[in-house]
Amino acid sequence: AVIRMDEIWLSREPLDMRSGPDTTLARVVRSFGEAKPHCAYVFANKRANRMKVLVHDGYGLWLAARRLHQGKFVWSALRQGDAIALDGQQLQALVVGLPWQYAGSDHTIKHL
Repeated sequence: AVIRMDEIWLSREPLDMRSGPDTTLARVVRSFGEAKPHCAYVFANKRANRMKVLVHDGYGLWLAARRLHQGKFVWSALRQGDAIALDGQQLQALVVGLPWQYAGSDHTIKHL
């Protein structure tokens, strides 16, 4: 992997997709208290058809954006509250539009 991600955090609150790296970093600091090295912070817009991921790699920042032309990303039903911790498989499911809540490293079904 080019970028190491030890922790992945899904923000429930929407982000303005016009935000660049500095504005997104300010949002991470405001929401999470700090941007920790090797952590990814995942945001969506209000319609959940666009996503941004900010990663602090220990030296600088990476900001990735993704847009679905049809449908929506499967986001948390609650748009307010604490962030949700994801694992790598859940992030991979999320970015391709699959229900990430069912993906996990232990391959167990946790939601009906």
